[in-house]
Amino acid sequence: MASGLETPWEILRGPDNYIWFTERPGRVSRLNPETGDKQLILTIADAFEYGEAGLLGMALHPDFTSSPWVYLVNNYSEGSNIRERLLRYNRNGNVLNDPVTPINGIPGNSYQNGSRLVFGPDGKLYMSTGDAGNIGNSRNLNSLAGKMLRINPDGSITIDNPFVNSYILVFGLRNTQGLVFTPEGRLYGSEHGPVSDDEINLLEACRNYGWPAVAGFCHLPDELGFCQTNNVKEPLYAWTPMLAIAGTGFYYHSSIPEWQGPLLRTTLKASRLVSLKLSSDGLSVSEVAEWFPALWGRPRDVCISPDGRVFIGVSNRDGRGTPMPGDDRIVEIKAKNTTGWLARDTQKQNIQIFPNPVRGEARVEWAGKAGTAEYFIMDTSGIIHGCGVVPTPVFPISAQNLIPGYYLLKISDNSQSTTVPFLVM
Repeated sequence: MASGLETPWEILRGPDNYIWFTERPGRVSRLNPETGDKQLILTIADAFEYGEAGLLGMALHPDFTSSPWVYLVNNYSEGSNIRERLLRYNRNGNVLNDPVTPINGIPGNSYQNGSRLVFGPDGKLYMSTGDAGNIGNSRNLNSLAGKMLRINPDGSITIDNPFVNSYILVFGLRNTQGLVFTPEGRLYGSEHGPVSDDEINLLEACRNYGWPAVAGFCHLPDELGFCQTNNVKEPLYAWTPMLAIAGTGFYYHSSIPEWQGPLLRTTLKASRLVSLKLSSDGLSVSEVAEWFPALWGRPRDVCISPDGRVFIGVSNRDGRGTPMPGDDRIVEIKAKNTTGWLARDTQKQNIQIFPNPVRGEARVEWAGKAGTAEYFIMDTSGIIHGCGVVPTPVFPISAQNLIPGYYLLKISDNSQSTTVPFLVM
């Protein structure tokens, strides 16, 4: 889709149906996925690119029409030190301007800086930070390094965070470079291990994730005691040798049936994409598969659009890869054969949507017990756009007030919860 880039770090789909991406030297651009045309919309002159430092994560406000705010994380120099900050820009046409700095002075380094940004279904901004090469930062609650932060959209501290007057949500992290919320509202993170034990973590408020006392699972004698005493949350899965897992997405679409329902993770060192299917409760990993080994080099991030398209940002020019002709690039993965919009497990779950894609109104057929079940219409960030009681086994849903894109219909009763995707045209 695009080539000749310089270390693309974050790629995400905007509400304008463009792919927005950052490049580590300090550039933000938009890519038209239909034509491949790209447009530079911001250059941060003092973004400090050195080693792994530079312009990193990005997120767009979930209500981008009324609050056209773009959030960015970048490293900057302060004397002989490297620091990290959160920036917020206002989109004005084809430029970003009016910058404010909600958070600055976070410890940074030429490595282990984090940092991903993602909005949660609660409307809060979540930001991962690395320990900046100082293992003491992760367990120090007076430092914002090695943490998961939870931030109001205006940049202020969220009053219901677990630590008083603090952005910190969880601690004991080393270098989380991937974040994603699933439709159920669970937050998962990709954690770089030291020389072993890359981790997939389910991130829960007020939990300690163990670093530096624990890498991976609590299995060594010293680790077992520390974990019991310090409320350590173990990872769902860990890799040794490490893969250098990075960007993360959640695929819930029938366009690529092999990936329906898993987390997708890019890996830098292992040079491949990894899919992890979760258990029904999201508390364990039931299946792991690897895809496209050594095909591109160092895939940094994955972007999943509402229509099921998958884009990969490749960063062979990050100082640790071997650039190939055309690097760096953004590539699209397309299914060779598709099975249509009906989810593979739709028949098993006894729920169907007709027509799909939806224009205006659709018919839902539900084989569960009507009158006691509830339905919810959610977007991919978990925001609920409609809900109600399931009145009869066949009932209508309206998409007239939904903007075009990808949504989830969730039906819950006392015995089960079923979620299926649909597209609004």
